[in-house]
Amino acid sequence: MEGTRPTVKVSSKFQITIPKEIREALELKPGENLKIYLHDKSIGIGRQNSIKDLKGIAKGMIWKEEYRDRNDRF
Repeated sequence: MEGTRPTVKVSSKFQITIPKEIREALELKPGENLKIYLHDKSIGIGRQNSIKDLKGIAKGMIWKEEYRDRNDRF
């Protein structure tokens, strides 16, 4: 798949088919939910992250007290 960029055609119902080599590389399964987003007038598609995938994402970050606004608490 390296070096190639598959193309897709938008159907009259605004649907696209994910090319086989992409489906296989990402190990996509039928019925799997994906997220779609805009980025600089382009479309991006990715897997939905579960809350478990976020565990440890901020590990090792140095937090400063001024990053957090304490005035918003009642």
